[in-house]
Formats: sequence, C-alpha cells, structure tokens
Amino acid sequence: MVCEKKIMEEVSGWLRVFDDGSVDRTWTGPPEVKFMAEPVPPHDDFVDGVATRDVLIDTKSGLRVRIYLPAAENQNDFLDHKHKLPIILHFHGGGFCISQADWYMYYHIYTRLARDARAICVSVYLRLAPEHRLPAASDDGYSALLWLRSLAKGDSLDPWLNTYADFNRVFLIGDSSGGNVVHDVASRAGKSNMSPLSLAGAIPIHPGFVRSERSRSELEEPESPFLTLDMVDKFLKLALPVGCTKDHPITCPMGCAAPPINGLKLPPVLFCLAENDLIRDTEMEYYEAMKKANKDIEMLINHGMGHSFYLNKIAVDMDPHTAQQTQKLIAGITEFINRHYN
Repeated sequence: MVCEKKIMEEVSGWLRVFDDGSVDRTWTGPPEVKFMAEPVPPHDDFVDGVATRDVLIDTKSGLRVRIYLPAAENQNDFLDHKHKLPIILHFHGGGFCISQADWYMYYHIYTRLARDARAICVSVYLRLAPEHRLPAASDDGYSALLWLRSLAKGDSLDPWLNTYADFNRVFLIGDSSGGNVVHDVASRAGKSNMSPLSLAGAIPIHPGFVRSERSRSELEEPESPFLTLDMVDKFLKLALPVGCTKDHPITCPMGCAAPPINGLKLPPVLFCLAENDLIRDTEMEYYEAMKKANKDIEMLINHGMGHSFYLNKIAVDMDPHTAQQTQKLIAGITEFINRHYN
C-alpha cells in the first residue's frame, strides 16, 4: 500500500511542505506569470550589453554565484584602475524560502542595473528554508563577501572580477528578505578586517523587517503579488530558527533582541522604500532607528508602488507608472553608487 504524502504547509502557490519533510517549489499560481520564476541559462557572450557566468565559489558547501558583466563602452575601459568597475553583491528575496539567483525576475532587473550603473553584479545562490533555516542565508551572503576579499588579496582568482573589478567599491544590495541579509552581512563585515576590500555602501530594497505584532500598514495596505500576509507569516515560520519569533535580529534588526544599531559599524546606506508596501511601517522603524543612531542613511521612495514592484516584468512592461518608478529606482541606485568611493 502506497501512502500519499500529506501537505503540512502551503504558501500562496509558491511552496508546499510535506509530512516527510520534503519541499515542492513548483509554481501553482497563474501560468502567465510562471516565466518570471524560471531560470535563465548563463551566457558568456554579451546579450543586450551584459554577459553572465555561474561560478562555484566553495567546493565544500557548493555555494555558487551568478556574475553579470557589462560590456566595455570603449576600448580604453578597464585598462587602468580608474576605469575598473564597482561590484554589487546581490542577495535575492523570496522570504528565505523560495527563488534563485538565476530567476528571470532578477535577470531582467540586474542585467539592467549592471548596464546602467556600469557595475559587475555578483548574485548569490542563497540556501533556502525550511531545509536551511536562518542564519543560513546570511552565512552564505557573508561567505560570498569573504570570497570577494580573497580575490582582492590574490588568494583566489576569477577571470572577470580580477580583470575588471574595483575591490575598493563593493556595494551590498538585496530585494525583500535579501535586504535583511544586506544589514546582517554589513554588520558582520563591520566587525572584521575586510582589507584590501572596501565596503562602500549598502542598498536594502524593501527589506523584510517586521515584528511579532502586526503593524498598521500590514492591516491597512493592500496585498501585492509579491507580498501577502500569508507569505509574511508562513515563510518566516519556516525560515526562522525553531522556537524564534519575528522579533529575531535578522527579521527585526531595530528590535530589543538585536544588537544596538548605534554600536554597529555600517557603510553608507541607501534605503529603498515603496509607498504602498505592506510592511512599510516596520521598514520605517528601521530607518528611524538608523537616523537616531546617527548612521549615514538616505531614503529613496517610490510613490504609489507596492513591495518589489520592479521585479514584476509584466507590470514594468504594461504599466507606464511602474516603468517610470522602476527607472527612478535604477537611476537612484546608480547615482548612489557613483557618489560613494572608499
């Protein structure tokens, strides 16, 4: 007799966890949006001005990154230090439970950012919960930063990064839960000697900062395709260490359980906020805590937009306001990168 597996947890069409511990991440939502959650193969040739490679950076753990390299604008590019490109170390979102660095939703926006900002983007394939609960994703993000440091020191070699990258200008960027990883990795880096690498800035975009208690925006703002209350609750239940609440330092870095922000050594921060984000109020709590601690933080607000709006390729293509706000976001990030040197 064959016993069927029983679904123990299901999250908004994105994920199903079974009673035997197995996880199915097959998309079961509307088929017309499935393409955004499909992998894009790497390509060494330049497509729309950007080439991509997948690189194994740790043979023991299997940790990988995807590298986006923009094409040279002229033949003198990269010949001396002043023409070398900043590095954007990217942490994908997905509530710590879903998505991969090679998904089309990230490919379409980070090829664009690499091209517009004239930067090399290194996107980390973060381990996913519930198989790998927190702090696994943050550990992977920090391991990727240490790999970049090893390249800067000459202890490791990557043909693209060692040839074209400026290790004095490394920026952390993350979408949604990836924004949580940005803060945690920046905090860890502040306690370590990163030399000869320099962390020039951090860019959390709509980070998943929450509390155990519902915020007003969670109760009043409309849910969006990329964030519902069901996703917030269930993803974090699966991602946080067993027995922990949303007040955990990774999900609530402005809370009492987290290290005091005024004691952290952090790089300049560009804090990206969507006006209609479901978790806007707790994101603003973080911003205010950073300001109170006299940290170097500025805000970029996208008006009339919801959580991770820029990843929705259909909306970016079909809705002029979404397209305009996406361009504003890309331009703001580019300006921040161009302004910050170490």
